[in-house]
Amino acid sequence: MSRIVYVNGAYVPEEEAKVSVFDRGFLMADAVYEVTSVLDGKLIDFEGHTARLRRSLSELEMPSPATDEELLAIHRELVARNGIHDGLVYLQVSRGAADRDFAYPDVPPTLVLFTQEKPQLVDSPLAARGMSVISIPDQRWKRRDIKTTQLLYPSMGKMMAKAAGADDAWMVEEGVVTEGTSNNAYIVTGNTLVTRQLGPEILSGITRTAVLRLAQEAQLRVEERPFTIEEAQSADEAFITSATTFVTPVVKIDGQGIGAGRPGPITQRLRELYIEEGRKAAI
Repeated sequence: MSRIVYVNGAYVPEEEAKVSVFDRGFLMADAVYEVTSVLDGKLIDFEGHTARLRRSLSELEMPSPATDEELLAIHRELVARNGIHDGLVYLQVSRGAADRDFAYPDVPPTLVLFTQEKPQLVDSPLAARGMSVISIPDQRWKRRDIKTTQLLYPSMGKMMAKAAGADDAWMVEEGVVTEGTSNNAYIVTGNTLVTRQLGPEILSGITRTAVLRLAQEAQLRVEERPFTIEEAQSADEAFITSATTFVTPVVKIDGQGIGAGRPGPITQRLRELYIEEGRKAAI
């Protein structure tokens, strides 16, 4: 059975889905996106994703193609039509289609959504064994707080990690970690959790917001500040967060084991708490 996707008001089989070759998302990466996880057929942190989408659109002076209520209805319809139990909904808004020009055109935006099945979102083998990361220079543009489709360098970073036999890369700028290629980065020492403070240097992760709140509720001390690779290597635990990995332990950085070299108790507990709360609050 063909997957059903959404393109500019229509639900169509994926092989019939079309976007103009003049679309600025295709020509200039003039587009923003969000990825919302689905557990048990319900959407996780949907309100956070729509709030961040509105911010990204505003920062790029791009009109919104739909209200939050309309987007929720589209998400739910796609989940139902594709029978998604555990997986994700990808949403992308581009500025629209117009003759190629660097100046912004006054045209309707393009809205595309599709689903992907991810049956091991909760029972993730990677979360069970822990992941390894390498460090690479952060060579992205300076507005990483806007969730754009400019993902070439993060893709290159994933490939650098793969070539090194690792699972992912943490990016380093001016001697300190910014974030992972598609996730926020954390370390734990004793009862203190450390992660980079918000700013143009990193994306404000929706999962990040929830996990920091859960950590504080669990009586952990939270420090939002930069940290170095060397500090991470000497930490008791390390982990990442994202919409599709939730909380996933990091057990090796640049070939050096972290703590006991296996997923730590604080990381495992935060993952359990996030999934538990996510399921309760899903819509």
